[in-house]
Amino acid sequence: MRHVLTSFLALHWALVFALLAFICIDGNRGVASALGVLGVAVESTHLAGLNDAVVVAPLAIALLVVAVLFCWAFVETLLNIAANPDATDIVVRIAFISASGVLSLILVGGAAQGIDGQFMVIAVQLTALLASYVAVLAERRSASATTVVAESEIRARANVMARGAAHSSLLNRISGRSDTKHGDGR
Repeated sequence: MRHVLTSFLALHWALVFALLAFICIDGNRGVASALGVLGVAVESTHLAGLNDAVVVAPLAIALLVVAVLFCWAFVETLLNIAANPDATDIVVRIAFISASGVLSLILVGGAAQGIDGQFMVIAVQLTALLASYVAVLAERRSASATTVVAESEIRARANVMARGAAHSSLLNRISGRSDTKHGDGR
């Protein structure tokens, strides 16, 4: 079964974080523009430390790493979900944890810079990440439940067939009829 929602969400978050990384490396108001895309209005008085390479480079790299992790989760979902679902789960989990960590670091860094109004915006982004992760887990569980139901149906049918064969064999032995399937005639 294809995990359409998982692949869509992984691609969505990969594009979001890649776009934020691209906006962040812009030389003129890069971090302020990236925060503006998230929804944080940064005033010009707080821009003194945001344009330094010490701030821009690690933030852009962190955002790019998260984008690559979500891209990896997207590829794993498309290619390996049937062969190795545990590996895909690990990649998806790492991507969501990394994204939450980067957003938390943005919150802490923004609070250190004195940027107002970012808590609610980051909380909304973290909630969106959490909702996406819950949707991925729900899709995964529904797919595994379908597989478990199919396996239990196969086992139940095999059990009914085995009982029928045992019952038929027992009736043949009680009635004294010989089993015509064997060549030696018993």
